[in-house]
Amino acid sequence: MARFTLRRAALPDMTAIARLNRHVRKTCLPYLPDLHTPDEDLAFFQEQVFPTSEVWIAEAGVQLIGFAGARLDWLDHLYVDPDWHGQGVGSALLSAVSDNRAELNLWTFQENAQARRFYERQGFGLIALTDGSGNEERCPDAHYRWIRHQSRPDQR
Repeated sequence: MARFTLRRAALPDMTAIARLNRHVRKTCLPYLPDLHTPDEDLAFFQEQVFPTSEVWIAEAGVQLIGFAGARLDWLDHLYVDPDWHGQGVGSALLSAVSDNRAELNLWTFQENAQARRFYERQGFGLIALTDGSGNEERCPDAHYRWIRHQSRPDQR
């Protein structure tokens, strides 16, 4: 297994996080519309994510390879560089953000079969499917929930 480390994100990490977010969305979710500029992505993380969320990053040396952001009982972001898929990065990030939580909810796109399989393997259960009218991309999505007493997100 490849070696990587986890740590809490700091403000200087924001630019790399916004860049990785854009890269993963373009590479793994090509069906999504590109609604924002890179500067708007950075502003989103600066103004909305970092002030309200617990953000963890995964690094291989000095390279950012993944990040997760959670607030209250919601996992809002879990993105892993495609070159690192299947190497435990997503599971490790999920475990870090779930460590002190009794429950986590998330939204993922219905078309994102890889993410849906990942979350289901981690013990998340499907709550609802929507037509996408509630998200800015207007793509059908799926609401998942994990509850601590049912399983642990770091289980496979």
